Formats: sequence, structure tokens, C-alpha cells
Amino acid sequence: MKRLSWIEPDEEIPVIRQCELACVTRSTVYARRRPVKMDPADLLLCCLIDEEYTRRPFYGSRRMVIFLKRKGHEVNRKRVQRLMRMMGLAGMAPGPHTSRPHSEHKVYPYLLRGVAVTRPNQVWSTDITYIRLERGFVYLVAIIDWYSRKVLNWRLSNTMDAGFCVDCLEETLRCHGKPEIFNSDQGSQFTSAVFTGVLEREKIRISMDGRGRALDNIFVERLWRSLKYEDIYLKGYADMAELTLGLIEYFAFYNGERPHQSLTNLTPDQVYRSGRGGGALIIDKFIKEGVESGTNEKSGQRRAAMGEAECTA
Repeated sequence: MKRLSWIEPDEEIPVIRQCELACVTRSTVYARRRPVKMDPADLLLCCLIDEEYTRRPFYGSRRMVIFLKRKGHEVNRKRVQRLMRMMGLAGMAPGPHTSRPHSEHKVYPYLLRGVAVTRPNQVWSTDITYIRLERGFVYLVAIIDWYSRKVLNWRLSNTMDAGFCVDCLEETLRCHGKPEIFNSDQGSQFTSAVFTGVLEREKIRISMDGRGRALDNIFVERLWRSLKYEDIYLKGYADMAELTLGLIEYFAFYNGERPHQSLTNLTPDQVYRSGRGGGALIIDKFIKEGVESGTNEKSGQRRAAMGEAECTA
């Protein structure tokens, strides 16, 4: 018990390394963490921001200020920026203040533009989202298979450190094998050496969304929208224990019972097991036009142009 008290979130020494030095399992550390408690006024604003961002993920802090004022909340932009930063949210349009990777972390190119995803475990993708609770909030990371839309694994944490993302990744690799390509955004959790090191160790190709690219990780974004409208907002979980049980139930439903129109009304479990009925393809009209006009844009990084996501049967 005493050694557990040595473990603290730290930018310089990741929780993973602290656990190794203290001979403490990471799962024990995460189990003892509690949701972040907030001022009730900030919590209310976060709830409103979360719902509006889920509806309109292209909203940055300026539009969010206008939205909140229309709801009767006089707030300045700095406060909204602080809350959105704490929630891990940023508008999809690129700009000087959007979320950036750690300055010392390598950023990889986006590899999936124009690539036909034709089989399970060809491409996996991950992202983090904010989950509100009655008196605080936590973060949820999930890993999905692009071909089948199956949620392969997920994990909760009350901090945004890389440790819980690495744990989720390691467990997914143990349970489901490994993909050919792993896609994420440019968040510091996913550009960290501990996270990319796992992928490199397994010889998995690393792909990262271009900043401001709305559709580069569209299947995870759709998952978050479904989760929040079909479960989180309806049930209003009180604490992490209640949320955990709720997510176990929801993801079992999402994978095994909920029909998906893009999968010809099959479930992700059915498509993942059979290897039939799924697929994905990201098409970028802007890049296509750029190639025709002679411009040299290979990875699509830092482009605001919208592409198209098509589901292939």
C-alpha cells in the first residue's frame, strides 16, 4: 500500500516507468484513481460543451463561447479554451492553437488515404474522449477494427497520461493479434515513445491523422457519437464504478447486437469473425485534385480540406 503512494502523474517520468521502479502493477494504480472533481459551474459548462462538440466537432473555442452565451452563460474565451483543453477537445479546423503532440515526439504520416480496407485486423484505430460523471469526469480510450467497426478493447483513466493507452494497446495485442497498420491522432499519448515503441516492437506500421483532418479517424468519431447519444447522455453515470459496468454492457451491445447500416445491418462481431460484409476507404478529393494540378501533397498533414469516407461491402 505504501508503494502505491509513490506513484504520481508526472510529465517527465511516465506512470508506466514509475510502476516498474516501485514494483507495482499498473492496473492497481488505475483502479485506485478517482474521477477528477470540478467546480459545479465548470462541470455544467463542460457538460454543455461536450454535448455541443459531439454534435458539431468542428466548433472551436470562439463558436463554443457564442453557443454558451445563447444558453445564458456569460463566459470568456480563455475559460472555454481552458475547459476544452482539459477535456482534450479541439475544433477540426487547423490553427495555431489546436492540440499539438509533445515537441520531442515523432509524428508519423497518414497512411490510409486511398487504401482499401478489405479484411479484419488490417487497420486498427484509437482515440480518447471525455466522459462526464455526476461530480467529475474521466477519459476513455478505445481501439477499433476498421473493417468490422468492432470495439476490440477500451480503458478508463482520470488523467490523460500515456499509461492507460499503452495498457489498452498491450492487452488488445494479446487478445486479438496485431494489425498491419495502427492509426491515431497526434496527441501526446499516441506520439509518446512508450506507445509508439510497442507498435515498433511488433513491427506494426504507424499512421497518424493530419492536423485538422475531419475524416482521418472517422470511425472512432462515429463510435463516440453513438456511445454518448445512445448511452452516456441517457443514463448520466454517477461514478467510475457505475460507468465501467455501463460501458461493459454498452460495448457488448454495440459489438454483438446493434445492427450497423454500413455493415448491411450485420453486427461488428459477425463481420469480424466471418471476414465478410465490412470494409472502408478514405477518399480525398482535394488531394486528387492537387495531384492532377501538379501540387506535391503526400501525407495530407495540416490540411483543412474535407475528404469522403466510403464503406465498401
